[in-house]
Amino acid sequence: MQTLTLEGYLAADPSILTSQNSGRKRASFRVLETTRFRKSDGSSGERTTGFNCLCFSEATTEKYIEPFARKGSRVVIQGHVENDTWTGKDGIEHYDLRLIVDDIRLKNRRGPGSDGAEGEGSQVHEAAGGYDPDDDIPF
Repeated sequence: MQTLTLEGYLAADPSILTSQNSGRKRASFRVLETTRFRKSDGSSGERTTGFNCLCFSEATTEKYIEPFARKGSRVVIQGHVENDTWTGKDGIEHYDLRLIVDDIRLKNRRGPGSDGAEGEGSQVHEAAGGYDPDDDIPF
């Protein structure tokens, strides 16, 4: 399985879904990542890509995503990509890719009920799993 690491910003508040059968929570959200580049004529350009993400970890959803993740939050996500297929009302089959979250790190998170003021030292230095994007890469 291939692992993808993505850093970007939440496009909207995460949607917290609860299973009707088990009552387990999961989170669904979209992360936007912008790439800046220089065109052949020397002018600068940028391209924004959106990634649909799903987090099936109930502990991560309840402890990190639900209380702290909001539209515009900066996140670093590690996970794997899956194909998503569905048939629309018009009978046409649609295809999409989604990122299944294995680990998420919220940057500059605010506590529940905070007034939105973020201090210089409000960056979180903990990851929901064992991944730390600040670690040196061994190659």
